[in-house]
Amino acid sequence: MDTLFRDPSTGKMMEKVEVVNTVTDQVLATLDGTRSMDCLKSGNNTLDTDLYELTMAAGYLSSKAGQKACFDLYYRQNPDGGGFCVFAGLESVIRYVNNLRIYPDDLEYLKNLGIFSKQALANLAEGIRFTGDIWAVPEGTVVFPNEPLVRVTGPIAEAQILETTMLAIVGHQTLIATKAARLKLATRSAPVVDFGTRRAHGVEAALYGARAAYIGGCEGTSNVKAGMLFGIPVRGTHAHSWVESFDQEIDSFRTFYQVFPDDCVFLVDTYDVADGVRNAIRVAEEMRSHGKTLKGIRIDSGDLAYYSKVAREMLDKAGFQEVKILASSDLDEWLIETLRDQGARIDIWCVGTKLMTSYQTPALGVVYKLMAADRGDGKLIPKIKISQNPEKVTNPGVKKIIRFYNMRGRMMGDLLTEANEPVPEAVPVIAHHPMYDYLKKTYKPPYYAKEIMVPIYKEGKQVYDPPPLKEIKNHAEEELESLEEETKRFINPHIYKVSLSNSLHQIKKQLLTSHHFSSNSGK
Repeated sequence: MDTLFRDPSTGKMMEKVEVVNTVTDQVLATLDGTRSMDCLKSGNNTLDTDLYELTMAAGYLSSKAGQKACFDLYYRQNPDGGGFCVFAGLESVIRYVNNLRIYPDDLEYLKNLGIFSKQALANLAEGIRFTGDIWAVPEGTVVFPNEPLVRVTGPIAEAQILETTMLAIVGHQTLIATKAARLKLATRSAPVVDFGTRRAHGVEAALYGARAAYIGGCEGTSNVKAGMLFGIPVRGTHAHSWVESFDQEIDSFRTFYQVFPDDCVFLVDTYDVADGVRNAIRVAEEMRSHGKTLKGIRIDSGDLAYYSKVAREMLDKAGFQEVKILASSDLDEWLIETLRDQGARIDIWCVGTKLMTSYQTPALGVVYKLMAADRGDGKLIPKIKISQNPEKVTNPGVKKIIRFYNMRGRMMGDLLTEANEPVPEAVPVIAHHPMYDYLKKTYKPPYYAKEIMVPIYKEGKQVYDPPPLKEIKNHAEEELESLEEETKRFINPHIYKVSLSNSLHQIKKQLLTSHHFSSNSGK
């Protein structure tokens, strides 16, 4: 490997290992005292990773610098016992890849660990860029277990280094988008608002969780920064502390109205819900006399089904049919379904902890597995990981997803094929179960089939511009509409079929047979 590096500012030839000790001064000298290293590193997540990604990358750069590989990012099981996921996080992945590099202070830290040789550090300094190809499903797409959400092909060190950070990004945001979609199903399309910032696992999780929740179906968020950065409608009123700070509850409502005459929602459960609603009605009458309208009341505790019905009756009797009833208090999709079944009169559902932490399933089982690698000639050869657990045996090869629809526009199933296989038209298609050889199905015409992955990077250059967030949200809504109702139910949902094409099925069988033969040949 070439060990020389040309300093672009002086033209002097240097050993790469010298870069580790000199590049910091060169970068800082260009700042002119007006910018900091933190500014340069804005958006850089290269060290937000596991140590073994860096050790493997250094090892690959030392021993396999020319080798190409293909990795798939996917998940194995739907969260909360559900039937689907809503993919989110692609825009964050793009920002991460665009900022992938190791900075001088990063190198200094790695040097001080005492793990990496000078040559390994020099290789990382020069070699951590992305020059390969990435394909992915668009954000907002409904997806299923064991199909590639992101496919990365490129020099093996570059592809490997993406693993941990991409898993963290995609796993978190897909989980929250899916939870939001389930909540919207439970409310039967009534508005859901994200109230989860204070219970999120940190402010960054809250920020990108709010974005993901909006994609999945939330109408707005309490997170002000998410509103500023992403254009998500922000929602919020006041807390119990506001009411408690006054001697009389009604005075707290009057004062809030005087400060916010055009955006009033009163929290009515600080002391007694019925009394709180009476006070809200009195202030609403005063507002009406001044040409103003009370937007809503919020109930945050107690029997939400009972008190929402009491509040609705009181508001309607007083002539305030337009006033909305909001509910919060540790809601999730199962509780919302139960409340609706009890006839709760709730117009807007405000969900916090159970949404922003995906409380019942706090992590999505995303994985990143090598599916093909070359032998130095550039031709990618399928690779397989074998396990005693059948569900952990990988589906080898460079793959894409073809989705089948019936003539009503509803999803029928997904087929994993080799990347170069054509999209079928008007011919029967045999689809093989990924684990059980005897299970297969046939897609018979008439149907409509399309490839759902799109190119994001080609030879390291971004070729995909993420659409506006509102378009992503609309795409998710359309995707969920095209999913059969049986797949969207919460209890024992219909299992959506993800199958292998004839070609991939044969590749997997051959690799399994070959491994079995080689394992037993010496016995």
